[in-house]
Amino acid sequence: MSRLPIAVSMGEPAGVGPELALMAWRRRTPDLPFYLLADPALMRERARLVGLDVPIEATDEAGAATAFTRALPVVPLDNAARVEPGQPDVAAAAAVIEAIDRGVAAVHDGLARALVTAPIMKEVLYRAGFAHPGHTEYLGVLAQRHWGGEPEPVMMIWSELVAVVPVTVHIPLAAVPSALSEDLIVRTGTIAAADLRSRFGIASPRLAVAGLNPHAGEGGALGEEDIRIVAPAVERLRRAGIDARGPLPADTLFHARARRGYDVALCMYHDQALAPAKALAFDEAVNVTLGLPFVRTSPDHGTAFDLAGTGRADPSSFLAALTLADRLSR
Repeated sequence: MSRLPIAVSMGEPAGVGPELALMAWRRRTPDLPFYLLADPALMRERARLVGLDVPIEATDEAGAATAFTRALPVVPLDNAARVEPGQPDVAAAAAVIEAIDRGVAAVHDGLARALVTAPIMKEVLYRAGFAHPGHTEYLGVLAQRHWGGEPEPVMMIWSELVAVVPVTVHIPLAAVPSALSEDLIVRTGTIAAADLRSRFGIASPRLAVAGLNPHAGEGGALGEEDIRIVAPAVERLRRAGIDARGPLPADTLFHARARRGYDVALCMYHDQALAPAKALAFDEAVNVTLGLPFVRTSPDHGTAFDLAGTGRADPSSFLAALTLADRLSR
């Protein structure tokens, strides 16, 4: 019997997502079937444009695993997504959102075992009225819609070299100190530790908690947030039985010797986490959403409009996202 496939939402159709899916199918393995939520006509045109001999088969979710052996299965969308590579159009926003919605619904309904999302262009979605900061936050809304409860999604960027979790995510840097709280750090660290245990199989996850300020505040000389907020949060995590250390200076947290001392670095803001992760593993890093009742991964790069339609995009991160989704959902 064919394995339950992984659903892949197409992401921004004017970006590299469609051709990454084509490249991934060319490098397919029989025990990792996936299907794409997209416009079959768009996919045929993109395959022709980038010179990839990939047959496209329109199908429904139930037939995707069987179709995967002979073609890239594409489950058609109700909304149109016909755009030119490198030229995003707000008219395709409804199709982008529909692909995400249907991917989550497929996992909930037992038609897929995990979701991989291709990169989106948030600015385009915002112009169409999208009210969420990004993929991560919207997935939390969809999880609540289908599974109930109050899921609190947490972003983790994972690779074999380093794993990082930003405590605050898509907010301006100037807003970070006021958004940061002891409770937020504790909740984020607790969710990260729980998923590292349950999904990554790490019995006692080690958390390295970065300070907010340079040198973790230098004992208050460079800011008091690390004394007032971060240190008490670390102590609460430790009292809850989580192996947490910090606050630690972020500038010495990511060299090779330091990385051997922890399983995930808990960082106070977006770029403190993602800049070193992308510098160390740009082509292999995967965005994983923790704290959800389903597995979701994504390549850790953007839409790359300058490469869309050229056939020069690197599928490494997309393939890593598929591989990790497979590992976490087995």
